[in-house]
Amino acid sequence: MNLKNYLFLLVLLLAAGVRAQAPSGNAYPKREFRAAWIQAVNGQFRGVPTERLKQTLISQLNSLQGAGINAIIFQVRPEADALYASQHEPWSRFLTGTQGQMPSPMWDPMQFMIEECHKRNMEFHAWLNPYRASTGGYTRFADSHIYNKHPEWFVTYNKQILFDPGLPESRQFICRVVRDIVSRYDVDAIHMDDYFYPYPVAGMPFPDDNSFQKYGLNKGYKASQRADWRRENVNKLIREIKRTILLSKPWVRFGISPFGIYRNKKSTPDGSGSNTNGLQNYDDLYADVTRWVKEGWIDYNIPQIYWEIGHPAADYITLIQWWNKNATREGTHLYIGQNVARTMKADQLTRKMLYERSLSKVKGNCFWPANEILWNNKGVADSLKQNYHRYPALIPAYTHLHNRAPQEVKKLKAEWTAQGYMLHWEAEQSKTNPELASYFVIYRFENKESVNLDDPSKIVAVTRETNYLLPYDDGKRKYRYVVTAVDRFHNENQGKSKKVKL
Repeated sequence: MNLKNYLFLLVLLLAAGVRAQAPSGNAYPKREFRAAWIQAVNGQFRGVPTERLKQTLISQLNSLQGAGINAIIFQVRPEADALYASQHEPWSRFLTGTQGQMPSPMWDPMQFMIEECHKRNMEFHAWLNPYRASTGGYTRFADSHIYNKHPEWFVTYNKQILFDPGLPESRQFICRVVRDIVSRYDVDAIHMDDYFYPYPVAGMPFPDDNSFQKYGLNKGYKASQRADWRRENVNKLIREIKRTILLSKPWVRFGISPFGIYRNKKSTPDGSGSNTNGLQNYDDLYADVTRWVKEGWIDYNIPQIYWEIGHPAADYITLIQWWNKNATREGTHLYIGQNVARTMKADQLTRKMLYERSLSKVKGNCFWPANEILWNNKGVADSLKQNYHRYPALIPAYTHLHNRAPQEVKKLKAEWTAQGYMLHWEAEQSKTNPELASYFVIYRFENKESVNLDDPSKIVAVTRETNYLLPYDDGKRKYRYVVTAVDRFHNENQGKSKKVKL
C-alpha cells in the first residue's frame, strides 16, 4: 500500500466512524514504541548449539529491525531461573534442556542480546516472570534453585509452584534478582507480564491460608478482606521493584504488560470498569494496575488487548478507549499489546493501527509473539515495513525521569576517508551517565528545503556510531544534513547541520 492509498483509506475510516477522536498527529509518527516479545518457554532455544543459536538470534533481530521494531522484550527468567549468568538462580532448562546446566561453550544470552540490540539501536527490556517457579508439574529443580533452599516460601496451585506473594521473603528475593540484573547488565528496562497471582481455576482456592494468618489477620485485615490483602502484596512488590531500580540505575525503566481487562463495568459499583465480560486484573489476578500508573510505580503500561474489533466479550475498541481514558499519569507511557495471529486472522491490522494512532495517550505497540512477525503471518512484516513502520521512529521520551536534551554534537564535518565520503562528529558519551548522548539521528533535506525535525521521512539513519557514510554520486547536488544527539531517556536536541554536495 503506497502513501496515497494509505491516506485515502484513513479518510474512509474516519468517514465511517471507526475513530472516536481526531488524529493526534501524522499518519507516520516520529515518536512511537515498536516492540516485540521474544519468548523462551516455547522451546525455540532449548538445546540448540551455541553458535547456531547466536546466528538464529542475529537473524531474528535483523528481520525485526527490518520490520521497524525498535525495542525487544526478551524472556530471561521464566521459572525463577535464568537465561543469563545469574548470581542467584540456576541456568534455565529452556536454554540448555536441564535446569542448572551451564551452556557449553559458556555464553550469556542476555549479554549477547543486549549487545546485538544496541548495535541496531534497539532497546533491550529484560522480561521476568516474578512469582512462577515451575509450570506443568515440573519439579526437577537444580540443587541451587531457591525452592530447595526455602520450600516454605512456595505454594502449589494448578500444577504450578509459585512464590507465595504474601511473604516478605518472596518480595525481597525477587528484588535481589532485579538488583542483580540492573546493576550488572546494560538493560533499558525491567519488564513483567500478566502473571501475578495465578489465573484462577473454578473450585480451587489459592492456598495462602498460612501467610494470610500471619501477615493478614495478624496485621489487622479481616477474613472478608483477603482480596484487598492480596492486592496490597502485589502493590508492595511493584513499589519495591521500582525503588530497587531507582537506587541502582535511575534511567532504567520498569514496565508491565497486564491482562487486557482491568475490571468489568458490572463489577464496579460506580460503573468505572470497561463494558466487557472476562477475567479481571483487579479481582482475579489482584493486580491494581491503574494504581501503579497513578502512583508512578511503573514507567510504561502495555495492556494485552489481544481480542478482535467486535469481539462480543472484550471488544478491542472498547478496551483501547478505556485504557486511553484511564492513562491518568502523564509520565507513564501507554502502549498496546497486540496479538498478531488474531489480528491477521481477522484482517484488522489496518483498523487497529489507525485507531490506536488516533488516541491521545497511546504511544506505541508491542507485538505478541515476535515469531509471528518473523514468519510474516499473512504479510504482517511486509505491512509493518511498507506502511505503519515505513519510516524510523524514536521511542517516546521519558521526560518524567529527565527532561533536558543532551549537548549538541561538535566538529561536524564531511571528509573523504578510506571507506568513502564520511560525515563525522564528536560527542561526549558514557554508559554510566544517561544524560549524555546515547545515540544519534541523521536527517537529510534538500538544499533549500525547510528543516523539520518532526518529519520522520527525513531520517536517513539512527546510529550509536559517530559517523555516517554519505551516498556520494557525482558531487553536483546540494543537501543539508542535520545530526542530533539523543540521551538514554530519549530526549533529543536540535542538532547541528552541514551542507554537502553529493
